[in-house]
Amino acid sequence: MIKTDILIIGAGPTGLFAVFEAGLLKLKCHLIDALPQPGGQCSEIYPKKPIYDIPAYPEILAGDLTHKLMEQCKQFEPGFTLGERAETIEKQEDGSFIVTTNKGTQHQAPVVAIAGGLGSFEPRKPIIENLASFEDNGVEYIIKEPEFYRDKKVVIAGGGDSALDWSIYLSDIASEVTLIHRRSEFRGHLDSVEKVQELKNAGKINLITPAEVVGVEGNGKVEAIVVKQGDETFTKPCDHFVPLFGLSPKLGPIANWGLEIEKNAIKVNNALDYQTNIPGIYAIGDVNTYPGKLKLILCGFHEATLMCQSAYQIINPGKRYVLKYTTVSGVDGFDGTRKEAPKAVVKAID
Repeated sequence: MIKTDILIIGAGPTGLFAVFEAGLLKLKCHLIDALPQPGGQCSEIYPKKPIYDIPAYPEILAGDLTHKLMEQCKQFEPGFTLGERAETIEKQEDGSFIVTTNKGTQHQAPVVAIAGGLGSFEPRKPIIENLASFEDNGVEYIIKEPEFYRDKKVVIAGGGDSALDWSIYLSDIASEVTLIHRRSEFRGHLDSVEKVQELKNAGKINLITPAEVVGVEGNGKVEAIVVKQGDETFTKPCDHFVPLFGLSPKLGPIANWGLEIEKNAIKVNNALDYQTNIPGIYAIGDVNTYPGKLKLILCGFHEATLMCQSAYQIINPGKRYVLKYTTVSGVDGFDGTRKEAPKAVVKAID
């Protein structure tokens, strides 16, 4: 039996940052994740994808963000159960929870924080008759390694942030990048839309809208795609076709835990502490929902911080905690190390 203060289900960015915030409160964390390494989607799906909305980082690769978060929380010595899926949860007479994985590993904690991101997921695939026969032979639904497309002709389909961001990123790697979307308007961030337009004007991206890919051609591997634009249908040679239409999320076994679910997400009390309808169980990050919810890593960090403050009261009933700024108090790691606040900062605040 693995015992801890806060059991975190999901080792993505939100779960990893929760370890740091809990550590500041002298709370120990253990994380469960079905993936074989920490980082969630940032490690498994798009480690080389740039992220632009992390404070203090104008741009950081998803894999590098995972590395930084691991560096930040390692002083608090979190435990990990990786490559195993949280399967069942049972509440004990003392109010604690026992979570058992699909491999039988048991974990006990007074607080459970679900930070499972989108849960288990699979890519949304366009309806193209022979598409499956070209999968892994020129058709990819996820870009893991951009260098794989070095000097290749790449067609990306989609209208969201992933399609826009990867078109921008690959414009300096691939020999040719073509972005196809069924509408003239895009769903992604305005900055990304403007950047794609700039690259189109500079001749670095081919933009075909409104249009859609209706066929794939080739002998064993992709050699061309068939595009329908208005009343016209034409063939465009390419080496790779990458439809980026998002992911279909599934909560998996968590959906059977008695939690209140809305549109495949866990409802929480965002007015207080992101607790679910079951006291002691929280949901933070992309896995939760509430009025005004934004699925951003930044928002997950905020939710993790408030969750830890609330969890402290459950773990230490009646004990008052006074919030201290790390610029003043420094950071005490579980390994005995201490990072002092700069004296000049302390003096200025005093």
